[in-house]
Amino acid sequence: MPTVKAYGAPDSKSPIAPISIQRRELHPHDVQVEILYCGVCHSDIHTARNEWGGAVYPVVPGHEIVGKVKAVGTAVTRFTVGQTVGVGVMVDSCRSCSNCKTDYEQYCEEGMTGTYNALERDGSGMRTMGGYSAEIVTDENYVLRINGHENLAGIAPLLCAGITTYSPLRFANVKAGMKVAVVGLGGLGHMAVKFAVAFGAEVTVISTSSSKVQEASRLGAHHFVLAKDPTALESHASSFDIVLDAISADHDYTQYLNLLGLNGKLLVVGLPEHQPKLSPFALIKNRRSIVGSMIGSIKETQEMLDFCHEHNIFAEIETIAISQINEAYERMIKGDIKYRFVIDMSTL
Repeated sequence: MPTVKAYGAPDSKSPIAPISIQRRELHPHDVQVEILYCGVCHSDIHTARNEWGGAVYPVVPGHEIVGKVKAVGTAVTRFTVGQTVGVGVMVDSCRSCSNCKTDYEQYCEEGMTGTYNALERDGSGMRTMGGYSAEIVTDENYVLRINGHENLAGIAPLLCAGITTYSPLRFANVKAGMKVAVVGLGGLGHMAVKFAVAFGAEVTVISTSSSKVQEASRLGAHHFVLAKDPTALESHASSFDIVLDAISADHDYTQYLNLLGLNGKLLVVGLPEHQPKLSPFALIKNRRSIVGSMIGSIKETQEMLDFCHEHNIFAEIETIAISQINEAYERMIKGDIKYRFVIDMSTL
């Protein structure tokens, strides 16, 4: 098995540091990808520090991967050497349950195989290792086609932050004439704004930071509401068709449910540490619903990448060297990033 350079967490307390890892030999349907860029997701921090539990060390994070095909297995038909491709949050699933068979493999009944910190399904006993590495080997069915070669670094976060917001907005059938509020203007929220605007909706950003007024406007939002002002929120009661909640800090769902009109949907993509508060009275008024969503299928992720190519949509990023990853983690925790870090893997 080939040995490649990587950066990983040796345990939950230590910094991310250089390590060597093994990649599997090419199976017939495998694609070997030389990694050019890898986005940094908050999930990387949670897993590296075992904040969600279940981490098996060493952990090599990274599931927003853009690279070039270096080699293909003997049975690969969808990709060729030199092609630009992406690898997102999952690299396998059972492929036989009803969800997998209907292109919802992210909801695989056995549980999807994550790009890192998961057990490979080939019986080897190997753990998946992510994109903070020189290359990755992935089954062709979980590799994505990337059109164009402009701003590859800005494409990388689409493979998690992008699809995580695109999928629920599509599920809610967001279209021209609808009123959409995006709560939280961070890595997820800024992509939600771009998509909702591209779908033709009238978009309002809701944030606790008054400093984000100009940012919201630059991203295409039509309105801004300061969440710290209770009267400002109250003035928008029952006025939105969709509220996308991208807040990862503990908060009260009720105040955002109150913003929804008849049959309005609260789309939840943020993952607070503790159980959010919720008033059933706010839920039953206007027949509101709360909809959870987890990334998207391979089919939908490809649809999203094609949509972004057609509409010139990229993530707002700051490119870093791999040696800056621990500093980047601390800055992410402080919210000191607009809006996504991307590692230039040529610095490995």
